[in-house]
Amino acid sequence: MTQYTLAAPARFVLEVKKSRFLAQATAVETPTQALAWLAQISDPDATHNCWAYRVGSAYRFSDDGEPGGTAGRPILSAIEGQGIDRVIVVVTRWYGGINLGAGGLVRAYGGAAAECLRTAEHLALVERMEVALSCDFALSGNVHGLLASFEAEKLGESFDEHGLRLHLRLPVTMYPAFALRLRDLSRGAALMHPIETAPE
Repeated sequence: MTQYTLAAPARFVLEVKKSRFLAQATAVETPTQALAWLAQISDPDATHNCWAYRVGSAYRFSDDGEPGGTAGRPILSAIEGQGIDRVIVVVTRWYGGINLGAGGLVRAYGGAAAECLRTAEHLALVERMEVALSCDFALSGNVHGLLASFEAEKLGESFDEHGLRLHLRLPVTMYPAFALRLRDLSRGAALMHPIETAPE
């Protein structure tokens, strides 16, 4: 099943019994980035800034002073219900003087988050991997010419006595074809192998 993240930040406003709920969502790469964005957009003058994020298997949520289970968990459920990953949703509430009760809060927080995500522009997540590639100087022009065809992004480049060394990131699905093309181009002289990257 294809998972999605957000192509751009999104927002949605909901009013329930004079309380105003502002849902804001953005794509993030790491939990650290999610918490940094939360700190940036939380309104200290609001009654509550409730939130949830999911980045792969990592997730967290907060009711920020609302009764337990009425805000953070419904926001996380909205994220999971729409198959969105690498995202944080913050729902800020300005209290309007009328209590909504637990059920009302769950509907308001979950509903604002779900509608914010539903109306946002989605972007399919492509699983990527990092590789190290080394080849002779004579092949560097041809190797650079291949990168765009295989959606390979150059993260680093250096030269040593053996030739060119590249640090690349490319879609996992492109790796076998890229390795084959590289082998044919260099008659087996160019070397490429995956780099293990540690998750945050």
